[in-house]
Amino acid sequence: MSEDSEKEDYSDRTISDEDESDEDPFMKFVSEDLHQCALLTADPISDLCFPRTTQILLEYQLGRWVPRLREPRDLYGVSSSGPLSPTRWPYHCEVIDEKVRHVDWTPHSEPVYIPTGLEIEPLYPNSKEDTVVYLAEDAYKEPCFVYSRVGGNRTPLKQPVDNCDNTLMFEARFESGNLQKVVKVAEYEYQLTLRPDLFTNKHTQWYYFQVTNTQAGTVYRFTITNFIKPASLYNRGMRPLFYSEKEAKSHNVGWQRIGDQIKYYRNNPGQDGRHYFSLTWTFQFPHNNDTCYFAHCYPYTYTNLQEYLSNINNDPVRSKFCKIRVLCHTIARNMVYVLTITTPLKNADSRKQKAVILTARVHPGETNSSWIMKGFLDFILGDSSDAQLLRDTFIFKVVPMLNPDGVIVGNYRCSLAGQDLNRNYTSLLKESFPSVWYTRNMIRRLMEKREVILYCDFHGHSRKENIFMYGCGGSDRCKALYLQQQIFPLMLSKNCPDKFSFSACKFKVQKSKEGTGRVVMWKMGIRNSFTMEATFCGSTLGNKRGTHFNTKDLESMGYHFCDSLLDYCDPDRTKYYQCLKELEEMQKRINLEKVLDDSDTSLKDIALDPESRELTHL
Repeated sequence: MSEDSEKEDYSDRTISDEDESDEDPFMKFVSEDLHQCALLTADPISDLCFPRTTQILLEYQLGRWVPRLREPRDLYGVSSSGPLSPTRWPYHCEVIDEKVRHVDWTPHSEPVYIPTGLEIEPLYPNSKEDTVVYLAEDAYKEPCFVYSRVGGNRTPLKQPVDNCDNTLMFEARFESGNLQKVVKVAEYEYQLTLRPDLFTNKHTQWYYFQVTNTQAGTVYRFTITNFIKPASLYNRGMRPLFYSEKEAKSHNVGWQRIGDQIKYYRNNPGQDGRHYFSLTWTFQFPHNNDTCYFAHCYPYTYTNLQEYLSNINNDPVRSKFCKIRVLCHTIARNMVYVLTITTPLKNADSRKQKAVILTARVHPGETNSSWIMKGFLDFILGDSSDAQLLRDTFIFKVVPMLNPDGVIVGNYRCSLAGQDLNRNYTSLLKESFPSVWYTRNMIRRLMEKREVILYCDFHGHSRKENIFMYGCGGSDRCKALYLQQQIFPLMLSKNCPDKFSFSACKFKVQKSKEGTGRVVMWKMGIRNSFTMEATFCGSTLGNKRGTHFNTKDLESMGYHFCDSLLDYCDPDRTKYYQCLKELEEMQKRINLEKVLDDSDTSLKDIALDPESRELTHL
């Protein structure tokens, strides 16, 4: 359902760009309670007044029949009367029948890995004697996206090479999974290759795969050999994530950080001459014959999102102030949802409400952005007085997953167009980049009716610790406005000083970023336009220094975002002007340091100039 227009009445229902329901609308609604509501049919009475239709219903009120339009037929794919909208995959993608689920839990503080200096750097020359134990060939059957099918190409789990063998078995043909090839190079050592984003030859960063046929107490080594980025948080103490189904079943233990002898390093160049980088670690499984998983970050799938939205839709309280619609359909015909969150107002006061726009998961491998979004939604849809105040004050437009196709197939950065959606907000190619095209169009129409005070796109970051923001600014803009857009990030840093780093924030527009949502929305007139970046690792600040972020830490950022929004819009402007004054002082110090640096440079130039030395000597 494309959100091409928005009525001021909050109860507005948006028209779908294509209703995909296979259910017969007539058969569905004739079963409704006829003493409360009559369906118009081709009887003589109704034919006198109305055309034949299944969209108009007659309700018996005060002794007469009153016509009304019926509610849309589950246009948002999260119906209380049936299953969720099924995920659609590129037709050639093999997908196992088994569903992957994980328990939710909060681990104790998990410290980052401290190198011992004894870590080794395995290099694996190509050998025909090595055993290939997993190979996903389906990814390369097509050079570009052709068409999709529900559930993909269903296939059974791969069977062990030998029932008596101790070889680990690998699997990644499930939602958000990513693993291309596994080679057994020694009895307990495995070389892994990640699958690039579909229809590209790069963007190898995200991994998520299953391991079975485990032996407890044995030291295994895993080495992923085709990372592309030279710098990585794995060299700054980040550990891989691990999940055991037996631990989950017996102790309700979920994802946890693991690994010893962790090393990220440059390896031999590939066949294309490009240099690749490896991640290696050792690990002992806790149980025999366990089903386990490894991942780059906490998985959050499209199915997770749909189940979350379904719970909201089925909640009689939350569904009153959170309306879920379909913004558009992706290339593979998966739904991109948009949530409108506000206290319903039936009068002209709704025009006075300002808007806040939040989006996430334009890069599918940045799953930490979904956990922050979940934390925001948990709070804003809660029953606290602060949440109520925010809903009374603002209209929130939220797109929780901009790139469901990429999420489903296990991409790290791109959509099924083989392009980074966050470089295409200026594109006019609606069919190639529907989610960002419709998001931009929705915001443009919204701005015609009300002020948008803040836009923020949630992301993950692979090279820096902590959580921080990128804003906009430039010498061609007023300095006062340049500082004012830094007030919200500064407030956020004060509200969560152990997670958010204001010093890591940057406020500038690079040419390479002109197609991002942040820059495009800023140029459209949204002064507070941000990207919020969350590390894949952890914090260097306060009480959380030297520890990994878990899902609860990420979710808490959603609460702190709301808290900072209340501070920013507080009618008592004390905090606002305190932050502005602090920023002005910061700017003065920066300017002074720059002058001193320039002076030092000038003195050095004079000292190094032979002619000046001669003059001094004379």
